[in-house]
Amino acid sequence: MSTRLATRPAEERTADDPPEASPAGAAAPTGDEGARGRGSALRKHLGTVAGIAILGVLMWRLGTGVFLDGLRRIDGATVLVALAIGLLTTVCSAWRWCLVARGLNIKLPLGRAVADYYRALFLNAALPGGVVGDVHRAVRHGQDEGSMGRAVRAVVLERTAGQLVLAVIGVAVLVTVDSPVLRQTRELVAVLAVAALGVLAVVAGLRLRRGTPGTSRRHRALRAAAAEIRQTLLSRANAPGVLVSSVIVLAGHLAMFVVAARAAGSAASALEVIPIGLLALIAMGLPLNVGGWGPREGVTAWAFGAAGLGASQGLTVAVIYGVLSLVASLPGIVVLVARWAAGLRSGGPAPKGHRSRFSRREKYSPKDSVNAASSSFPFSADALDGRPMTPESV
Repeated sequence: MSTRLATRPAEERTADDPPEASPAGAAAPTGDEGARGRGSALRKHLGTVAGIAILGVLMWRLGTGVFLDGLRRIDGATVLVALAIGLLTTVCSAWRWCLVARGLNIKLPLGRAVADYYRALFLNAALPGGVVGDVHRAVRHGQDEGSMGRAVRAVVLERTAGQLVLAVIGVAVLVTVDSPVLRQTRELVAVLAVAALGVLAVVAGLRLRRGTPGTSRRHRALRAAAAEIRQTLLSRANAPGVLVSSVIVLAGHLAMFVVAARAAGSAASALEVIPIGLLALIAMGLPLNVGGWGPREGVTAWAFGAAGLGASQGLTVAVIYGVLSLVASLPGIVVLVARWAAGLRSGGPAPKGHRSRFSRREKYSPKDSVNAASSSFPFSADALDGRPMTPESV
């Protein structure tokens, strides 16, 4: 029996099979390889650990009552407003995704994009790392269209477009518009600019010292990436839609922040709250969070304190905003359950030991059929926890 299992191909072995024996003479992992593996695991979960640490410091300094107070202040009307804002921002985000996908010559109807985006938002908010949902929609789209690389790059470019619009508008507003955090923001931007110049100088020095092996390959990769950016984000057909959708999405997030401030009982005007909201949104882009929680709460508490509005109230606003964002993504549960049920009706649950189609090790082919029930539950996704998606991950 054991001989038969040992000789089965690796792709046919199941999780219940005994571990495959190492080939004779195979070298055991060295200490350096083990250290590299531990370092990789540490980097993988660094963002989650940092987010938990930030939340822990906030609870230690301001107490857990601030979090509970934020939850108590949310009423039914606030929830309905959050769902309405979430519908607007999700449809616009899905439209932006469709435009980028079209620029890469892959098919993506708007209706399906909205459903997939809702599911991704819910997974991002409910699971650690904040990118699981984006990985999930990229993999599903790549499988359905038979082009994993282009599908992943479409998601990366779509998210990048939103972050670029946020960065440009956010920095312009924060350093020019009179606000309670104007002085602090200018000082922070100056420090970051000096740090960025220092990093660029160090990188340039290292490149010159090492010489230029492989430069042509890097240049080809950069030219290919630049061509895709021009084709998807800067083309005459796509640029207006990408810009308009990104601005609407940003406006929706800021409106949600103002709603959170009103629910928290803040007496600050919208003109005072919006710059703080921009800071919070920029902080949310850092890969140091637990489902979006962490830097947002820290930055909002600091900004409200610096503006003389009270750090505790700032933390309450951030908590309410986080809860409202989760509420706005709740239609994603409907998408998950509906597609799971459709998969069960079409083919039944996957057999025991069946490899998930979201597995990183599975080989994909444009001619492979996509079985909606190949996973026993729709949360299956092999995501890089806490790490942003990049074209190099394809």
